[in-house]
Amino acid sequence: MRLHLLALLAKEPAHGYELKQALEQTFGAAYPSPNIGQIYVTLARLEKDGLVRAVDVEQSNRPNKKVYYLTATGREALTTWVEEPTEGPRVRDEFYMKLVLAPLTGIADRMALISRQRRHYLGLMRELNEVMERSESAVARLLVEGAMLHLQADLDWLERCQEELC
Repeated sequence: MRLHLLALLAKEPAHGYELKQALEQTFGAAYPSPNIGQIYVTLARLEKDGLVRAVDVEQSNRPNKKVYYLTATGREALTTWVEEPTEGPRVRDEFYMKLVLAPLTGIADRMALISRQRRHYLGLMRELNEVMERSESAVARLLVEGAMLHLQADLDWLERCQEELC
């Protein structure tokens, strides 16, 4: 969440609730709604690390609020994040480790593991379809579509595992 908040602050200074709303408006139901407490904890860490600075802003009928600004160091960290490639496929897949090792112990059958994982992926796919139907923004729909494509690839891979190992 650190870099997500830095990206929003690069656009304009904001306080915690504005950042929460910006994340929700940008990604909609496609991205889990952030916990406001986590946002403020993260902002405090970012401030401690010199990536943002906070300014108390007086309000007439309310307590003062802290508005956060991106620092030059924060902008550098954000630029580095944006310019670095994102991790690619995972080779150390947790399910695959179960699939290979659990049958060796006698506590699991490969076909049962594949079937359970397939049901789980199909359930996730149904949930994502529902989120897609409710998504109003192109940003949210693309995020969901990417997750659905990854899930479909995982389902296809399960078929290959079943063909080769069962």
